[in-house]
Amino acid sequence: ATAQMQVVGKRHFGAKALPPGGGGGRQATRELFDPLVLWKARLPLDAAGQAEIDFAVNDAVTSFRIVAVVNGGGGLFGTGTTSIRATQDLTILPGLPVLVREGDRFRAGVTVRNSAQQAMTVVVSARAAGASPALLPQTAALAAGEAQELFWEVTVPSGQDLLSWEIEAAASDSAAADRVRVVQKIAPAVPPQVVQAEILQLDGEVLQTVEPPAGAIAGGGVRVSARARLGDGLKPVADYMRRYPYGCMEQKISAAVALRDQRLWDQRMTELPAAMDGDGLVKYFPSLPHGDPVLTAYIVSVGHEAGWKIPEKALQQAAQGLRRFVNGSLVRHSPSAAADLTLRKLAALAALSRIGAAEPALAGSIAIEPGLWPTSAVLDWVEALLNMENLPERGQRLADAEQALRARVVTQGTMTAFSNRASDRLWWLMASEDVNAVRLVLAALKLEGWRQDLPRLVRGALARQRNGHWDLTTANAWGVLAMERFSEAAESDAVTGITQVDLADQARVFDWAAPLKGDSVLIPWPAGRADLRLHHQGSGRPWITIQGVAAVPLREPLASGFTIHKRLSAIDRRVPDRWSRGDTVRVKLEIEAQAETGWVAVSDPLPAGAMVLGTGLGRDSRLMTRGEARAGQVWPAFEERSFEAFRVYYEKVPAGRWKVEYTLRLNQSGSFKLPPTRVEALYAPEMMGAIPNPPLDVE
Repeated sequence: ATAQMQVVGKRHFGAKALPPGGGGGRQATRELFDPLVLWKARLPLDAAGQAEIDFAVNDAVTSFRIVAVVNGGGGLFGTGTTSIRATQDLTILPGLPVLVREGDRFRAGVTVRNSAQQAMTVVVSARAAGASPALLPQTAALAAGEAQELFWEVTVPSGQDLLSWEIEAAASDSAAADRVRVVQKIAPAVPPQVVQAEILQLDGEVLQTVEPPAGAIAGGGVRVSARARLGDGLKPVADYMRRYPYGCMEQKISAAVALRDQRLWDQRMTELPAAMDGDGLVKYFPSLPHGDPVLTAYIVSVGHEAGWKIPEKALQQAAQGLRRFVNGSLVRHSPSAAADLTLRKLAALAALSRIGAAEPALAGSIAIEPGLWPTSAVLDWVEALLNMENLPERGQRLADAEQALRARVVTQGTMTAFSNRASDRLWWLMASEDVNAVRLVLAALKLEGWRQDLPRLVRGALARQRNGHWDLTTANAWGVLAMERFSEAAESDAVTGITQVDLADQARVFDWAAPLKGDSVLIPWPAGRADLRLHHQGSGRPWITIQGVAAVPLREPLASGFTIHKRLSAIDRRVPDRWSRGDTVRVKLEIEAQAETGWVAVSDPLPAGAMVLGTGLGRDSRLMTRGEARAGQVWPAFEERSFEAFRVYYEKVPAGRWKVEYTLRLNQSGSFKLPPTRVEALYAPEMMGAIPNPPLDVE
C-alpha cells in the first residue's frame, strides 16, 4: 500500500540503545544518532481497535516521524503518520566529517544553538585524543533563538584508526548544558602495503638482508609472522583481504572464507537472497538483472569446502538454477566471445556434485575432452568425478583427467606453473594460474596417486604469492582452504622451544610454550641495509612469513593496461581562483584500456567531508548533476558512493577510451590529502593504472 517496507528495509538495524558514558555522571553524553529509532513488525490491536507502544528516541535533537502501516483481512489497509520533536535549551550540532586522512588539516566545526527564551553566554570545550594543536575553550554570546558556528584548526594524527571527539557546552548564567561524543574514522593518506614478502619453513637458522624501500615515508617495517602449521592461518593473506576495498558478492564471500570468519559468512548469507535472480542464480551486484552460473557455482563450492552452510532455501534455488543451466533449459550468455559453454557447465556440475545434486545424465550434455580444456575446467571435472561415484566409466575418466593435469603441471624454480598458461587466464570465469595452483593442492589431497607430490605442490603454490597474497580474491579463498586441508592431512609434528628474530639491534622471541598457534611482530625499518636473522631452537619446523611493509607515495602515473586522465572543473565557485566550502565540482575521468577485459573497478578518492551529488537523498541537487557525461562503449554495473571514494564497476570493458563524470560538493574547509586514483581489472590484476592526486585546499 505504501512501500514503507522498502524504505525501512534499507535502514540500519544496529544497536537500538547505548549506555550513556563520560562526564563522571554529571550529565548524559549524546552519542547515538542511528536514523532508525524503532522497528516493530507486528503490533496487534485490542478489542477497541487501539494499541500503545513505548519507545525511547535516540540522542538527536531533531524531529522524528512515526509511521504506522496497517492491514486487516485480505482487502483492508491504510497508513497514518505523525511527527514529534525533541528539543533542549542548549544544543551542540557537530559538523565534523565522518572520515579524515592522516595529515589532513581541517577546521573542526560545531554549531551551538540557544533555543531558550533568554540570552546566554556559553563556554564550549572540545577534546580529541591525538589531535593537534591543543583545543582551547571558546566563548559564544547567544541571543534567544540564535545559533553560532565555532571552529578549531586541527591536524589529523598518524598511527590512529579513530579520532574520538567529546564536545561540551555549558551556559555560564544558567543550568543549560549539552555534551556530544562523535567518532571520526582515520584512513591513511598513503596506504601501507606489502612491498615484498616471503614464506619459508624454518629449520635451524636463516639469514636475510633487508633494506627500507626508496621513497617510503616514516612508519612500516619488517613484519615477521610465525605459525606452527600452515593451517593456523596465513596472516599476509588475511591482512590483504581485510583491507580489500571492493565489494561485489564474490569478493564479500571470498573475504569471509579467506579470513575464516564464520560470523562474516553468516552475515553474507543473509544478503544472499537479495542477490539472487528469479532463476536462483547469484548476481555480482543486486542491481544487475541476471545472475551468473559461474559465480553461483563458486559460492556453493567454496562454502562446501569451507564447511559452512548456505541457507536451505537459497541452496535449493541455486541448485535448481545450476541444474537447468547444465541441462540447457536455462540460458545465460557469457560476457566473453569465447566458446566457453562447456567450461561454465563444468563449474556448475562440480558445484552440484558437492551437494549431491548431480546425476550422471547431467554429464551427458558435456563433450568430455580434458586434454583440450583449460586447467580450471579439468579441476572442475576431477571434482565432479570424485563426488559422482555412479558415473559410467568413472575410473577411466578420472585417470584421463589426472593424466591431463600431470601433462601440464611444470615447476619453474620452486613455483608451480602450467604449460598452457595462456589459456588459463579466464577473467570472466574468475580463473587464473594462482587459482589453479591452489585448487590443484585441494585436488591432490583427494587423489591417491598424488600424495607424494603434495609438499612440492604446496611450496609451488606458496611461491606464486606476490607481496604476501595470491592474485585474485578467489585464489586467496581457495588458497587458505588448501593450506588448512594440507595441515590437517600432513602436518602433525608439534613445534616446541623458541624462535628468535634479530634485526639490527632489535630482538623478538616467539615462545611456543605459550597457548598460541603463533604470533606476529612488526620491527621498524633499520636506518639502512641490515641482516635479519631467524633462529629456531626446539622441535618442529615453524612456518615463517617475512613481509616488508612500507607506505610508498605514488609520484608518477602508473600505466599497465590502463591510462587515466583526471580534471576538475567548477560548477558553482564562490571565488574564481580557489576552492571554498560549499563549492560544487565536476570531476572528469577519462580512461583508456589497451585490451578488452571485464569486471573493471574505477576508484577515485574523495576529500574529507565532501559529498557526491546525485544520490537522491535529502539536500541533494539534481540541477548540479545535469551535464554529467558518460562516453564510450561501457555501462556501469554498479556505483558505490562512500565517504572515502567514488567507485564504478564495469562488467565488460572493450579496448579504447571511455569517460565517467560525477559531481562533488565541498562541505569542509582545510587541506586534504588524497590517495591515488586507480583503475584495475579485478580478475586480471596485471591490467591496472593509477595517477597521484595533489592535496586539495578548500578555504
